[in-house]
Amino acid sequence: MVDLLHRAKNPGSDIKSVQEYIDEVPIWSDGTSLPSTPLTGMQWRIWLLAAAGKFFEGFVVFMGGITVPLIAREFHLAAAEKGFVTSASLAGILVGTMLLGGLSDYFGRKRMFIAEMIIFCLFLALLILVQNFTSLIICLIGVGLALGCDYPTAHMIISESIPSVARGRLVLGAFAFQAIGATSGLAIGALVLVLHPQLDAWRWMYATALLPAVLITAARFFITESANWLVVRGDHEKAEGALARLLHRTPRYPAVVNVSRHVTNEARATGQNIWSLFNNRNRRATIFASVPWFIQDLGTYGIGVFTPTLIAAALGKGPDKIRSPADLVASGIHSAEASVITTAMLIVGILFAIALSDRLGRIRLQIFGFLGCGVGLAIASFSIGAPGSAQIMLIFTGVMLFNFMTNLGPNAQTYLLAGEVFPTEVRGMGAGFAAMVAKIGAVATTFGFPLLLASIGTTTLLWCLVVTSILGAVVTWLFRIETTGVNLDQIGRSPT
Repeated sequence: MVDLLHRAKNPGSDIKSVQEYIDEVPIWSDGTSLPSTPLTGMQWRIWLLAAAGKFFEGFVVFMGGITVPLIAREFHLAAAEKGFVTSASLAGILVGTMLLGGLSDYFGRKRMFIAEMIIFCLFLALLILVQNFTSLIICLIGVGLALGCDYPTAHMIISESIPSVARGRLVLGAFAFQAIGATSGLAIGALVLVLHPQLDAWRWMYATALLPAVLITAARFFITESANWLVVRGDHEKAEGALARLLHRTPRYPAVVNVSRHVTNEARATGQNIWSLFNNRNRRATIFASVPWFIQDLGTYGIGVFTPTLIAAALGKGPDKIRSPADLVASGIHSAEASVITTAMLIVGILFAIALSDRLGRIRLQIFGFLGCGVGLAIASFSIGAPGSAQIMLIFTGVMLFNFMTNLGPNAQTYLLAGEVFPTEVRGMGAGFAAMVAKIGAVATTFGFPLLLASIGTTTLLWCLVVTSILGAVVTWLFRIETTGVNLDQIGRSPT
């Protein structure tokens, strides 16, 4: 029987960086190495808990396409107030990405990983009970704060705990749960409307997420802190303990963890503040992580949140056909069912991204995805004014292609890259800043989409998004930083 020898390719090296320990590849007794390092139970636990956070984001945000019309009717909201409801959770995400996500550089990845879920559960519970417009907005913003914190924190807690060669597919594998959450949110929304065809059905929709969120919160208390972060803070003994727990195996390997100390001096020399993102060392990364993500959110959230409305209009069940609450519920059910089909392409797209990111590279997929999004939006624009079945075919084809290409490319890759291109000491702040800039685009789109639809029309609006998609591809190429397979310890380190 052949035994698996737990040893590195360089067995004589006793002192290693955190990532070098994580990246060690086992070797069989005949000298044949495995293609990658098998993940430990702790690594899989961290991955699953991070994936759950992305699920809740997709679930809550994309469910807004169904809940907002019901909320608007129950609270008798004017057009401007409806815009606030639509964009409130995204506004919270915008603030949370930087205000809370950046705190993980100071208080640790684990603490913020737990704190975000506590905040999410609290405001979600209050949201179910709100009785007026002001409290509704406050709760939606609170939910968004938690989801915003999750953007950089979930990425880092995965990427700083897994082998470099698997980072792309595992981070995107967790990110795929955003698409699963979005599809599930629409499906559950339709189911709730069928079972409870009343205006207050939106409360039950959000309530379905509360118990699972509480369980996920409790489970996050039992993971390890990021050893990479502890080393940067100078807590080497704690880092070695966390790394030993992260890599716990049977039989035990490594028997002794001895982490190198060189990272600390560099971290102290750089400092940790917002201006660090714009110095000569990090400026290119900041632009590259922020601008394409901003551009892709213009389209992804606008199309994602308003797909039910667009489909309802194409099917002849839009707002102009609604005369009563019963009409509203019926329209909501019909458009939600149709939206599940188009939104399911987000899952297909992310599956392709998972398979290809570590093979073809992040940059190629992001550029190709941006251009594909433009094609999908152009096809959708041709549906306006098209006769009968042609209109339905074009809107479905365009939206499905857009959803596939955005998750193959920019929606997945911008998220992945933002957590990779910054050095450890400002990784949370940098990823949080990039996500914040992106959510400015998301908030602007969701708040302004109803107004733009009314003022310039659907066709013109879709073509504006075609232009921004092409612009996203151009910016990606000009500021590109390829991180595929790169050791995170090496990111941002000055050459020696």
